[in-house]
Amino acid sequence: MLKLIHIMSDWLLLLYLVTFLSYVYNFFVDKKYLQNVERIFLFITLLFHAAYFVERTIFLGHLPIVTQYETFTLLAFSIGFTYFLLELLSDIKGTGSFILLFALAFQAKSTLFIQDNYVAKSVLENYPLATHVITAILGYTALSIAAAYAGMYLLLYKNIKTNKFSIVFERLPNLETLEQLNFYSIIIGFVLLTIAIILGFTWLPSAFENFDYSDPKIVSSLIVWLIYGTGIVMKVLKNVVGRNFAKYSLYGFVVSLLSLLLTNTMFNSFHDFVK
Repeated sequence: MLKLIHIMSDWLLLLYLVTFLSYVYNFFVDKKYLQNVERIFLFITLLFHAAYFVERTIFLGHLPIVTQYETFTLLAFSIGFTYFLLELLSDIKGTGSFILLFALAFQAKSTLFIQDNYVAKSVLENYPLATHVITAILGYTALSIAAAYAGMYLLLYKNIKTNKFSIVFERLPNLETLEQLNFYSIIIGFVLLTIAIILGFTWLPSAFENFDYSDPKIVSSLIVWLIYGTGIVMKVLKNVVGRNFAKYSLYGFVVSLLSLLLTNTMFNSFHDFVK
């Protein structure tokens, strides 16, 4: 069964790659019928990813949140699913390849380095923990999508500034729309991260005997929360707008990504769910 799970992980990476390439191809050729094809590819990928989660959870007996590489595959699914809904509910086109690049990167990291030779703690059977983790992952997903929109904004801004009206200018939404999408994604991510932090502070102390408020993951999450909260306030007060806000969003994402990597590889934490 474990071998099957690993095979599914390999196929999952291939599906994300094919889906990403289909969006990239249609970005350049811009054929309407291909939009349905790429959407079908994404739908199939998400269905297969859901099946992978079910198979993995049943076999291993816990939610896929034990290691950073399991978290990465959850992030990949969250990004793909969030974009899928966004594409269905809006008329915005041409942004899929930029956003799904993040999903592909997270899934590649998971598939290439994930390991299953561990024993998970029984605390993973607790539903409050699942709620805490899911809201945190969804929050980071929204921040990842915000970073993608920020990158698109800067790319389009550069095209306009240099008077090079390339295919990027033709395919992407205008700067105002991209800035709004960036800002709204940050608000969603900030709210979800806030919920995750509140759940963590109210439930984790009773769930873990070695709970510590100075835990690296708690500190790093609060830093990320403060960075984006400050960004929202500055945006509302119009102290940071346009290109500067896009840069701020990207810097915030870099900090959040580094904190996720460092706290999972370099520091000990009570968040460690391996016995």
